[in-house]
Order: sequence, then C-alpha cells, then structure tokens
Amino acid sequence: MTGFPRHARALEALEARGRRRALHPRAGHDFASNDYLGLAGSELLRAAARAALDRGVPVGAGGSRLLRGNADEHERLETEAAAFFGAGRALFMGGGFQANMAIFSALPLQGDLVLHDALIHASAHDGMRLGRAETCPFPHNDVTAAEAAIRTWRANGGAGQVWIAVESVYSMDGDFAPVADLMALADREDAVLVVDEAHATGLWGSAGRGLSHDFADRPNLLTLHTCGKALGVSGALICGDAALIDTLVNKARAFIYATAPSPLNAALVRAALTEIALDNPLRNRALGRVKTAHDLAARLCGLTGLQSQILPVVLGDDKRALAVAAALQDRGYDIRAIRPPTVPRGTARLRISITLNVSSDTIEAMIRDLAQVLETVPA
Repeated sequence: MTGFPRHARALEALEARGRRRALHPRAGHDFASNDYLGLAGSELLRAAARAALDRGVPVGAGGSRLLRGNADEHERLETEAAAFFGAGRALFMGGGFQANMAIFSALPLQGDLVLHDALIHASAHDGMRLGRAETCPFPHNDVTAAEAAIRTWRANGGAGQVWIAVESVYSMDGDFAPVADLMALADREDAVLVVDEAHATGLWGSAGRGLSHDFADRPNLLTLHTCGKALGVSGALICGDAALIDTLVNKARAFIYATAPSPLNAALVRAALTEIALDNPLRNRALGRVKTAHDLAARLCGLTGLQSQILPVVLGDDKRALAVAAALQDRGYDIRAIRPPTVPRGTARLRISITLNVSSDTIEAMIRDLAQVLETVPA
C-alpha cells in the first residue's frame, strides 16, 4: 500500500484517461528518436570520443563553468560554433530545456514583453515563469496577429523591449515557422527574435545551420541549437550578440549554478559540427528519406501538408492514439503516442520521426502498415 494516496489517485486518474506515462526500453525500427542524421551511434562519434580521451580530454567537468569547470574544450566549441552559426558569441549549456530556461528567465527584463508562438516549447514557458517580463501568446505562425499584439501592448503603455519567441521547426507538428516574415517584423518593431532551432539544426538551412541562418548577422537575432538531436550528442548552444551571451553568464541561474557539461561531450559536439559542415551527402540522404516519407504518406495514408522530418498523425482521442501506436509497435516499429498536455486537448497523435537509422524500404513498409492499422483501429 502506498504512503502517498493522493499521488496514487492522481496516477489512477491519468491511467483512466489514457495519459499515464511510463518508461519503455528501446525496441523496433527507430521512428521515435530525434537522431535525424544517425550520428548518435555512429563510428564517427565513437572515433571522436576515443581520440578525445587519448589526448586527455576529461570525462567530467568537476564544477560549474564559473568555478573550475570551464575547460578548453568548452571554449573551443563556443568559438567554432559562433563561427559556424554566424553569431557574435556562443554559450554551451547542458541541454535545450536548461538553455531555454536561461534565456527567458534572464534576458527579458521587467517592463519587457515576451511575445511567443502558442506552440512554443514547455521549456520556454518555464523560463518565462521565472522571468519578470510580461508574456503574451499569439496564434501559431500568425505574423499579423503578432504584429497586432505588439502594437496593442505599446498603445497600452508598454515601453520596454519586445522579444518574439518561436521555434523554426515545431517539434509536435513538424511545420516551419515563417522566419523571414518574423525577422522583418522584429526589424520593423525594434524587437529581438528568439528562434529555437532544435529540430532544424543539422538538417535545415544552409549546411544545416538552421532556418534563421540567412539573418545570422542581425544583432536582434538570438538562436538556440540543441546538440542532442541531429548532432547526435547532448547539450545546447545559445548563439547571439556578445552582450546577451555575457548577460547569461552573469545572470542565468541555470548556467551559473549548474555543473558544466562534460568536456568530452563538448569535444563530440565539435566533431558533429565539423561533420555536418563538410558532409553534404549525409544531410542530402536524410532529406531524401524525408521526401520519400512525405510522398508515401500522402499516397497511402492521405497525409498532406507535411513539411519536415516530423510527421504528425493526429488521431484526436488519447486511447486511440495509444492503440494505434501499440499496433505499430507489435509490427516492429518504435512509434509513440503523444498526448495532452504535450499537445492540445483533442489532438493526441503519433509523432513519426524520419531518421537515417532506417532505410527507405523500412519507411515504405512502416507507412503501408500505418495505413492498414488506421483502417482497423476504430475511431
């Protein structure tokens, strides 16, 4: 008998609604990970790890960056990342969630406005809750509504800095943000555009530099590039104006009080960045798989409007999403159901991820099986 009956009842309620989460081992063909370029288990990164260890790169940092945890590998990575992404400075942090919390808790000040896309990541919301700026959502990808919100805020006396927060590729819908239009809005309204490039880095934009890379020289652009998706490692790089990066070093509690990322991890991110800068065939193969998946999904399942490597199959009902996922898992595919609160109520879905960890033949077999399962699992 549990000593925490209220928690037990809450878990039972989640179970009844089809929303209880649990950890499961990896099994089946990979249609669930964010390892878009197949680098996570690659010989490239294994060789980079061996080489780094052989030259004495430590596994652990031993402390925060502001104490003894600041290693040469961290600084080399930040220098190389700033050059690669075309930014004034870069800051390496332990992960994207931590980095978003740092950005939104430390950079927007009291009297400022954070205007964010309604589908922005949970980590940005958590950062905003810790910050002192006013916050306001705008409808997904609606630049006109965002502009109206800024003007309304200013008409009502808002006089601080406006920060426009978006993702370039949305993690649950797989669609692209209208980055060029948002950048133009930021320029017109003297705002800062904050772009989370997590699902674009390594795959989209010039040499995988992200969808905002065309505007990398703008001082009013701040970007976040996570290292645990297409780069195959872990951590995150915040790239932008030197004053903003230095403010994070001085003010962001998620940076100041956290043990630094492993120097070995920094060395592996350096190797991944070098690979995506040089190996266009790797990226081209991945984009070819994405196109194959789009064509098959449209022809066999009637899924249209797909844009990226993330294929959402919106089923609506939580339990149906679980049932369809389970049926596909039984056929050998690692496909997971995504339910509220990760996605809005009534939009439970499969989130199918296309990576280089599966062949084109496996992608075709999966989509054929998906079409059959959707017909057999009742709505």
